[in-house]
Amino acid sequence: FKDDRQALSRAMMDLYKKEKINPAAGCLPLFIQMPFFFAFYWVLIESVELRQQPFIFWVDDLSARDPFFILPIINCIAMVLQMRLQPTPADPTQAKVMKIMPVAFSAMFAFFPSGLVLYWTTNALFSIIQQWRINKIIGGNAPSASLGS
Repeated sequence: FKDDRQALSRAMMDLYKKEKINPAAGCLPLFIQMPFFFAFYWVLIESVELRQQPFIFWVDDLSARDPFFILPIINCIAMVLQMRLQPTPADPTQAKVMKIMPVAFSAMFAFFPSGLVLYWTTNALFSIIQQWRINKIIGGNAPSASLGS
């Protein structure tokens, strides 16, 4: 499967069917995380103590959006890297959606509080490290892990 992403995707789908695994179950951690995400958003928006409190480098206020859009750009890059470490979805529509998501999320994050974008970006960076380690343990990188494809 090293050079054939489609064959890998088909084999993965066959394995999911054989073992009765729902590929969407991978979204469960995100759904568990969503209430905390919304609560964190409102804490950053409503917290008076966080206003105008410096954090690091260019981020002067974690409750305000990033004035230079650096965090959303870093987040976009992290999401692209994270996507590249995953096997290519068998469904072409899902593959297109996965390619659009980093740009869409980064556009949304341009208007979110910096603290929230920092949280999401940190989560993406830890996910990259985790997926890279998993790929290394199971015998090499996933076929889509190369940045040139």
